[in-house]
This record gives sequence, structure tokens and C-alpha cells, in this order.
Amino acid sequence: MPEVTAALVKELRDKTQAGMMDCKRALAETGGDMEEAVDWLRKKGIASAAKKTGRVAAEGLVGVATRGNAGAVVEVNSETDFVARNELFQAFVRTIAGLAVGGNGDVDALKAMPYPGTGRTVAEELTELIGRIGENLVLRRCARLAVSDGVVASYVHSSLAPGLGKIGVLVALESTASSDPLAALGRQLAMQVAAATPLYLDIASVPAGALDRERAVLREQAGVSGKSEEIVSKMVEGRLRKFYEDFVLLEQLFVIDGEGKNRVNKVVEAAGKAAGAPIKTTGFVRMQLGEGIDRPTSDLAADVAATLKH
Repeated sequence: MPEVTAALVKELRDKTQAGMMDCKRALAETGGDMEEAVDWLRKKGIASAAKKTGRVAAEGLVGVATRGNAGAVVEVNSETDFVARNELFQAFVRTIAGLAVGGNGDVDALKAMPYPGTGRTVAEELTELIGRIGENLVLRRCARLAVSDGVVASYVHSSLAPGLGKIGVLVALESTASSDPLAALGRQLAMQVAAATPLYLDIASVPAGALDRERAVLREQAGVSGKSEEIVSKMVEGRLRKFYEDFVLLEQLFVIDGEGKNRVNKVVEAAGKAAGAPIKTTGFVRMQLGEGIDRPTSDLAADVAATLKH
């Protein structure tokens, strides 16, 4: 029986583009026979899956799950939007969102978790799914929120199925109030986050660098007015209020009630009084499918011309 050497593993990897550990396992399972190892990888769907990993995956689904005082959101990308309607794909996203609730918010840790009923890890199950669906699939990111007392509420926008859609939001509310009013408020705040896309929870959480940059822009804009330095400074601070209203959740105008007259922090304060216990918004997560992914642009004329050459 040939020894499974590093050179053999590298040769198999070069042939199949499969991962090093998969190649090592294939050689061990086949007694070091190169051709049988290639067939072993193909049967497992690993070789064909590896060849797809270079293709851009910017479609797919965002999955959201909550359990007890915790919630999680995950993004799994595919190459085409068609795959988002695949029941196998939906089941995978729904399952790992549930697993992420018990995790720590780290995507690598989530990939290493056991996938229920398979004897495989999440990463291995994803590889299996790539082979079955025939597209590159990527578990791109995950996030988790938890509270000691209170609720983590969720909202999914453009939902294709329960807990699955294009935008997933979590909002964490810390309070000893009963769960029903907390859940109702939390869902409204999650809808606010989905619609108004805040970047920060409160003014204190805005990074100093972001404020400095904004002040510099506003100062330059106000400086052309020819006003005194004192007045320019007041103008800058006044216009900074608009920055907070745009990007800070608790300073935004509450849009869900249709009136937009009250700030979110006042809505939360009033809800606490009505519920009989203070409510504190401790965090939020907004995850939108494909955000930040560079999508390739195609030149239709060039594509047609290239096709005609073959």
C-alpha cells in the first residue's frame, strides 16, 4: 500500500482542486491509489464542488432564527437567484441559522459545528450541497445577539419562506417586562432597521473618526457662507443633527407608525412606561444579501463575439 505522502496529497489536489484534508482522506480511504482517490472525491461530490468555488456567488438567502433570549442571522450565497427557491438550499440555510443561535457569531466556528443527522460538519455539508445543486455556494457570514433578560426580535424582508429572505434584521431589547409587548416593539424596531438602514445604535457608539470626517465636510460647506467662526461652529453642530437622524437608530424618526413624528428613543421610552419596566435597546444587526460583493460586469457584445469564435 503506497504511503499517503504530502506529495501524493498535492498531486491529487492539483488534479481535482479539492481541499487538502479531503485529498488526504480520499487517499487514505483508497489505499493511496490516485485514480481511485479521484473517483472517491467525484462520488462524494467534492471534486466537482471544488471546481465551482472560483465562481462569484452573490445571490442566495439570508436566514434568521431566534430561540429564547438569543437570535442569529446568516448569509449563504449562490450563483443564481434560482437556487434560493431550491428546497434543499432553503433547508440548509434554515438549519444553520438555528445552529448559529447557539454559537458565538463567528462564521468559522459555525462551519466547524456538526450538521444534524449527517455525521458531517456544516462546511462538509455545504460541500455536499454544492455537488448536488451544481453551483458555487458560500457561507459568507453570521451574527448573533443575546440578552440576559428580554427578547431578541427579528424581521425578514422580501421573505421567500419563514425566516428566509433578502434582508434579515435582529434587535435586542433588555428588559424585565413581559415578552409580548417586548416582542411587538422589537419587531417594529427591526422593521425600522430594515427600512431606514441605520449604521449605529446610539450617539455614543458613533466612532470618533466618523464624526471628525462628518464635521470636516460640514465645516467646509458652512465656511463658504462667510459667517464668523462662532456661527460656522453652530451651523456645523446643527447640521450634525441631521447626520444622527440619518444613521443613528435611536435618533431616527420612527417611520413604522406612519407619522414619523417621534424619535425611536422616545418610542422605546414610552413602551417601557406602558409595559411597567424600562426597556433598553442593546444592539441590532442588519444583513442584506450580497452587500459588499463585487459582481462581475459582462459585455454582451464581447460575449456573443467570443461565442461565435468557437
